[in-house]
Amino acid sequence: MRLSSIGERMASMSGLRSIMEDIDTSMAQSGAGQWLNLSIGNPALIGEVVQTWRHLVAQALAGDFGATSCQYGSPRGTPQLVQAIADYFNRRYAWGIGAENIAVGPGSQMLCFIAGAVYAGPGAAGRTRIVLPAAPDYTGYQGLCMHPGGLVGVEAAVQKGEGRYFRYAMDPQAVERCADMGLMLVSSPSNPAGRCLSAQEMQTLIRLAERRGIPLLVDHAYGEPIPQIGRTLTPPAFHPNVINCFTLSKAGIPGERLAFAIGAPDVIAPMVSFLANSALHASKLAQSAVAIGLQSGELDTIVTSVIRPFYATRRKTAEKLLADAMPPSVDWRLHAGEGGMFCWVWVDEDWFDDLSLYQLLKRKHVFVALGRSFFAEPSEQPRLPLHATQCFRIALTMDEDVLAEGITRIAAAIEELRASACRS
Repeated sequence: MRLSSIGERMASMSGLRSIMEDIDTSMAQSGAGQWLNLSIGNPALIGEVVQTWRHLVAQALAGDFGATSCQYGSPRGTPQLVQAIADYFNRRYAWGIGAENIAVGPGSQMLCFIAGAVYAGPGAAGRTRIVLPAAPDYTGYQGLCMHPGGLVGVEAAVQKGEGRYFRYAMDPQAVERCADMGLMLVSSPSNPAGRCLSAQEMQTLIRLAERRGIPLLVDHAYGEPIPQIGRTLTPPAFHPNVINCFTLSKAGIPGERLAFAIGAPDVIAPMVSFLANSALHASKLAQSAVAIGLQSGELDTIVTSVIRPFYATRRKTAEKLLADAMPPSVDWRLHAGEGGMFCWVWVDEDWFDDLSLYQLLKRKHVFVALGRSFFAEPSEQPRLPLHATQCFRIALTMDEDVLAEGITRIAAAIEELRASACRS
């Protein structure tokens, strides 16, 4: 069968999909329990969080199950959840929003995909693109665009800090030079580095969105108000050109695929229509459970008392494990993020290559995420920068003994790569 141009694009093998298939194949083999998967983006299975969701779902089931799960619903979201979202954000941020400002969808990946399809690509204004203003950023964004060359990343500047730390700094001038913008998309705190937009950077992007007459989509998957895995530098901004996207995945229910977007009514309305024409609506049972959690305050409670402290402690543990295990004579650095579910490591050595590390670690039964997967097609150069091939991501959500053993094997693999380079 012949594929359309969009079909070819969407059926193509992305870097992340290739790695995930590699992991699935490897871990399905005999002895799969010996594998240490430090690449996966699942949230940690925290007992108190699991119990809270079991309780909320039980309450949802105890309600009118026929009306909840045995009938179709609104593409915007159930009235109960939409009202709960409006009340929550009006109470917390005094936004003054209503149902017309909200779209509930089956996961933030889908909502970002919808925004990209609605606001970027061929149209009356010509062919516009999705722009990631601070690469590296979430690798899943690279599958959002249905047209070749329709998504580009603006490389952030690398700033070395004290000791073993470094940071990324957004380059506003480079973002400004991007032509044919249809949508700007950024995660804050970011996946993979945990970097947050400052208030000044947020305003810079909002002003640019105003001048270009385009939306700025800010993905809050790890930030305020839920799940607060990373410390944010500025609260979400409500503005006519901003779409704020929030997900319940990192708050403990990634399998339920539930997220919501908040923005101006004229920006949200096309997304609601897209939902009606594609997925119809998100799971109503999950929506009912989330509405109960927002109204009762139980979600706020598990965020502040369980989720946020868990990841803060796990990050400190990972930093100590890296400091103790990594070769002291190798110039390795950790991104000094505001938090998140990951450690983003840069090995600033000419002999280091993330793909070589990945292949060597695979022989050691360890998986990490390749750094190059988080850098989209560059906006101002023909290929990825060297820095993009010198980074890798470690997830922090597995048990501590798995994390410790995995980091030990990573350090040994880096030593091997250096020794091999010296022999060459």
